[in-house]
Amino acid sequence: MLTLPPLSLYIHIPWCVQKCPYCDFNSHGQHGELPQTEYVDALIADLKQDLHYVQGRQLHTIFIGGGTPSLFDAAQIKRLLIEVDKLIKFKANIEITMEANPGTLEHDDFEAYQQAGVTRLSIGVQSFSSDKLNLLGRIHDKTEAQVAAKKAKTSGYKSFNLDLMHGLPNQSFDEALADIETAAALAPPHLSWYQLTIEPNTLFHSKPPQLPDDEKLWRIYEQGQKRLAELGYVQYEISAYAKEGFQCQHNLNYWQFGDYLGIGCGAHGKITQVAHNKIVRTVKIKHPKGYLTATDYTSETTIVEEEERPLEYLMNRLRLMTPIPKEEFEQRTGLERSVISQGIEQACAKGLMTESQEYWQLTPRGHMFVNDLLSQFL
Repeated sequence: MLTLPPLSLYIHIPWCVQKCPYCDFNSHGQHGELPQTEYVDALIADLKQDLHYVQGRQLHTIFIGGGTPSLFDAAQIKRLLIEVDKLIKFKANIEITMEANPGTLEHDDFEAYQQAGVTRLSIGVQSFSSDKLNLLGRIHDKTEAQVAAKKAKTSGYKSFNLDLMHGLPNQSFDEALADIETAAALAPPHLSWYQLTIEPNTLFHSKPPQLPDDEKLWRIYEQGQKRLAELGYVQYEISAYAKEGFQCQHNLNYWQFGDYLGIGCGAHGKITQVAHNKIVRTVKIKHPKGYLTATDYTSETTIVEEEERPLEYLMNRLRLMTPIPKEEFEQRTGLERSVISQGIEQACAKGLMTESQEYWQLTPRGHMFVNDLLSQFL
């Protein structure tokens, strides 16, 4: 039967200095002064409308994403976190992550955000190559990225992450691996290392750049994974690597099919309602103008039907490298494990999974062909 999973909160701040050509997130270029006070007021009002979804739980993690949240003053971030804590009690040692770009972080801001309550920074470096940064439309350079990482390390945060991309336009094997070496030298406890993909409704989609071919992409991925392991970074998710004890708890809750409230422009939420045997997904008003003038911030509420739950659970859970507890499947979906037994048998027969009394586990082949594996459950 359904049980209440841990509860997280995602906060979306939609503005950035300029829209990157690969970005398909709900972000808007900054034009003039940002309505910081008004937007934080709206976020608080938005959260108040969702309090019935809390169901007595404490907040496990908070993630402030965007856009570029570091465009907001530390004082506004502090006010926001204080108000959130008044509405929903924070769990002891709560993880509070904020995304930041090196080009929008002044040195004095690092300690200010930490004092505001942020415990973990996620810094969008993407590359340490000047020409690659230019192609990606980033506003920082290699030196700013290195300074940002060094400052994050000494400003009292419990952890920080560096975002890196590979498979960039005209990127060579040596350039991709050099980014890993440069990042590792800065000693981040966590690295996100993911391949650039061309998404619809982006500038890169309408004007595609020249990307490395499949053979080069595979070599970069294979050797990059090997080098990250040698450097002490354990892959715990498809594109996430961490030193022991520094996995991102917020993302782990996502991939384990936990619950999260979503507030802010276009933010998504997923909530379990045990009393009604329901799993609900929410979407908030997308455009800042509409959001700032709203009285009801939710634009869409949908129910995840029982027949949809196994695939939704697996689409999330298979991102993680750890075994899948059968008990977790039952608790998070409210269904008997037997409902996916046929798909599990087919996956095992194809060498994509193994099964024990308590767990299912992807094989190395299964991690390579996740889409093929998921097709067994359609």
